[in-house]
Amino acid sequence: MSKRKSKTTAGPKPDPAAADESTAEGRALAVPDLEEQGPVLPDRLPVLPLRADVVFPQTVVPLVVNRSAGMKLIDEVYASGGDRLIGLATQKSPEAEEPGPEDLYPTICVGSILKMLKFPDGSTRIVCQGLVRARLTALERADPYLVGRIAPMDEQAERGEELDALVHLINGLFNRLSDNVPEELQVAAMNTRDPARLADLLGSSLPFSIEEKQALLAELDVKARLMTLGQFLTRHLNVMELSTKIQNQVGSEITRAQREHFLRQQLKAIQEELGEMEPEAAEARELERKIRRAKLPPEARGEARREIDRLSGMHPSSAEYSIVRTYVDWLASLPWAKASKDHLDLKQARVVLDEDHFDLEKIKERILEYLAVRKLKKDMKGPILCFAGPPGTGKTSLGRSIARAMGREFVRISLGGIHDEAEIRGHRRTYVAAMPGRIIQGLRKAGTNNPVFMLDEVDKLGADFRGDPSAALLEVLDPEQNATFRDNYLDIDFDLSKIMFIATANMLESIPQPLLDRMEVLELPGYAEEEKVLIAQRFLIPKQLEGHGLTGKHLSIGDDAVRRVIADYTREAGLRNLERELAAICRKVARRRAEGQKAGTAVGADDVPSYLGPPKHFREVAARTGVPGVATGLAWTPTGGEILFIEATGMPGKGGLTLTGLLGESMKESAQAAMSYLKTHTKQLGIDQARFARTDVHIHVPAGAVPKDGPSAGVAIAAALISLFRDEPIHRDLAMTGELTLTGRVLPVGGVKEKVLGARRAGITSVLLPRYNEKDLVDLPEEVKADLTFRGVESLDDVVSALFAKPSKRPAKPKSGATRPGKPPGSKGAGVPRRASQ
Repeated sequence: MSKRKSKTTAGPKPDPAAADESTAEGRALAVPDLEEQGPVLPDRLPVLPLRADVVFPQTVVPLVVNRSAGMKLIDEVYASGGDRLIGLATQKSPEAEEPGPEDLYPTICVGSILKMLKFPDGSTRIVCQGLVRARLTALERADPYLVGRIAPMDEQAERGEELDALVHLINGLFNRLSDNVPEELQVAAMNTRDPARLADLLGSSLPFSIEEKQALLAELDVKARLMTLGQFLTRHLNVMELSTKIQNQVGSEITRAQREHFLRQQLKAIQEELGEMEPEAAEARELERKIRRAKLPPEARGEARREIDRLSGMHPSSAEYSIVRTYVDWLASLPWAKASKDHLDLKQARVVLDEDHFDLEKIKERILEYLAVRKLKKDMKGPILCFAGPPGTGKTSLGRSIARAMGREFVRISLGGIHDEAEIRGHRRTYVAAMPGRIIQGLRKAGTNNPVFMLDEVDKLGADFRGDPSAALLEVLDPEQNATFRDNYLDIDFDLSKIMFIATANMLESIPQPLLDRMEVLELPGYAEEEKVLIAQRFLIPKQLEGHGLTGKHLSIGDDAVRRVIADYTREAGLRNLERELAAICRKVARRRAEGQKAGTAVGADDVPSYLGPPKHFREVAARTGVPGVATGLAWTPTGGEILFIEATGMPGKGGLTLTGLLGESMKESAQAAMSYLKTHTKQLGIDQARFARTDVHIHVPAGAVPKDGPSAGVAIAAALISLFRDEPIHRDLAMTGELTLTGRVLPVGGVKEKVLGARRAGITSVLLPRYNEKDLVDLPEEVKADLTFRGVESLDDVVSALFAKPSKRPAKPKSGATRPGKPPGSKGAGVPRRASQ
């Protein structure tokens, strides 16, 4: 290794006591008694990066080394003896943990280690003497510590009046700072005659920035260095004078409240020194810890830190303190980066879904398809599903089952009756008691950012002067937008794309079309009687037995008893009323056991009335049909399918038409179209043309208090009119649905499965359907198809041929507990709500 001598003078090593004193004072002082010749510098030296220190030649400074590479460097150099030379390079950014060539200033100071001390906290402290300026030309090694190639730098100094004037100027400026600098520094400056050493001494000791100190270190021309130092000193003095002026002005105008705040800040500083933090300071620190643990995205993290800084300057009694604290707490408690791991075992997911729900094959297949794609593509966005069907068909419980099958958290919010847009998007923080919307609240409750999120009763949303919540849901339920959902309260983007949203609705017509377009609709049409029996035995009865403290030994309910409960005590597409009636049976048995009964109870079909009282529903078809002018139609309602009686009668008159039964416009127009068709096809239908001119026709659809609308009753109305004018009754076991045109064409309608199930519940055995609706029969259970005869019709001619011909009989399963046909006391009739038949 080649050697070269430094042209900058360096003095001998100082006394250890002097080094200790320098370390204790934390100041860098000049070293007296310089010699003319310095140490020989090698071409390569170990390099110690300094975070926030700049070492100048001819100064002694204490340094703390706490990085492992730096401590190993110090240990090896100190143990080697000799001059113990190292390169002292300042980092451009103190945050760099493993600095490279681009992280270090090129101008460094070569120094010698005078003393080393090891401390219990694991750090190493050294006392180091700066010797000479040098340039770091390259870094040749980084492990185990930095080793760099260096080149000494020669100073340029020309004696003269200008240099003496600059020294005089510097001394004058420094004297103006005498009240704010230590006495030791003043003495050292008075005893320093060399202009270069004076510039280095003041540059290292005065509170200049790292950039300013590095500029002084890099300046080789002593005259230019003194001029730069003069500029820094002048600016420093100006800042001090301006600060004093401002302080005097503020002090003269300070109010009592400001004085109290100032004293509190001083008290806070004193308590920090003593380790006695005020509760609000401890609270701010706790919030900072929560923010770090929450792993917020950059935007949210920056906002949280700004609010915490504001919180630190507020008094706890101020009104805004609680607002800011609540906001930061919300930011810290949201699951920004916490997600549950999906269970992607398709077989296990199928087992879980089958355990919780019977049938519902389409929905189960859709969930398994999603899990399969998720298994192949990890970053797949969550689907937006909508379960549509009558009440009690298991839409909400199916959401819980899906969450259990996927291993995700489940969150449910009810949207029924919500009119305020802020319930979805949240309130702005300017409002009193502002809170985030229900979406963000649900995520906080779930604790993960990918739960199964159920939006219950989405068809019950309203709108008023406070906004339209359904419009706010457009962003939530759009996979292309919800990755940047912005709640008004948070005012920060939150990613909703990982959530699996499931909406539920009883009817799709009331959902705005743009919102419906964003969802994949899966229909739950209702259950057949056999399905209800199976569900009751597998799920409902065990659940009610457990809920009433009973077991299978205490109570058994047979299939025939369940069938009678379904036929005579419930009339629904779902299962809620069935579960209520089963619960009533369990309550009565539980009471008997509480009163001392020991023997078990078996409930059969004949025992049901003793538990539930007289039957609540009757099969009305036989009682209300079988006379000319009466037809049985099929209707769709939000609670499932039902039969609909169309009654027509004629009286002497002039050919008028009267419609009653609280009918909507579509239903009235269907009646008028049917009447017009009959008048123009009298010969084809076997009707006397003259009867129309002398007969007033009255069409009534019970129950009269229930609104009814929709075009699908057109075929039934026409059938009732044909039966009336031909004086021939329609077969009692026949029901029909379909929209009728003015030319006699039968058009398809909706809700076929619900209508067919309603017909079966009412005892119908034969159904007329539009031929284009025959495809909808695929989804019917096989036992339903076995009990009913279906006939597809394209025109009214096909309908007429089926009205009076005796329908083919299929052997129907015996209905245990079914009551005999008869007129029920206080019967309400079979009505449907407005827009029901669509």
